[in-house]
Amino acid sequence: MSDTGPTSSSTSAANPATGSGYRVLARKYRPKDFSDLMVGQEPMVRTLTNAFETGRIAQAYMLTGVRGVGKTTTARILARALNYKTPDIDKPTIDLRIPGEHCQAIMEGRHVDVIEMDAASHTGIDDIREIIEQVRYRPVSARYKVYIIDEVHMLSTQAFNGLLKTLEEPPEHVKFIFATTEIRKVPITVLSRCQRFDLRRISAADLVHLFTSILEKEGIPAEPEALAMVARAAEGSARDGLSLLDQAI
Repeated sequence: MSDTGPTSSSTSAANPATGSGYRVLARKYRPKDFSDLMVGQEPMVRTLTNAFETGRIAQAYMLTGVRGVGKTTTARILARALNYKTPDIDKPTIDLRIPGEHCQAIMEGRHVDVIEMDAASHTGIDDIREIIEQVRYRPVSARYKVYIIDEVHMLSTQAFNGLLKTLEEPPEHVKFIFATTEIRKVPITVLSRCQRFDLRRISAADLVHLFTSILEKEGIPAEPEALAMVARAAEGSARDGLSLLDQAI
């Protein structure tokens, strides 16, 4: 990213061998556990840590914030924490440094007991009715059956009403994690039954620190002023910032 042109290391990092399948930075460096989420989201991580340590685990969570702050990623990490299991630990925990039995499948969005649904394309009562019918069945292999519903504000009024009864009296083996960019469009009756976390915009200083760390791993030199410009343009979104960083490289 300097004016002197790319070095050999930056050329190889930015243009990997054909067929190796280049992964954009936002995917390659997506947070995998709560220690990664500490960038900009310390209050949420602290609250969840205390809740898990005292056994006060909510039945439903509402994650809200602007695009690109990590709502869906946080939802998967939370699902991982709820279903954490290793030969030594078999309980929900925030300490996810050692990959557990279900971790990889959950983070890749392919675990049978962690069901992800995009409310933008599944807005109706029929989609919610399917969930309501399935919640009574126990999870196949994990501790909890977790439903992650993205852009939950897009659900119809009828769908929200259908979901409400299940949220009022959910089975012990079911957890809901909702994500939305439009919290004001979510009915208060639903909000009141969720533990709400407002994911903050990430500060420019934190983004610069994140970019610096990633570029060091990639072996790409960068000027601090350039990274500061990218961080300002990202407007608090890690995903937008990493997309811009990809372009800059």
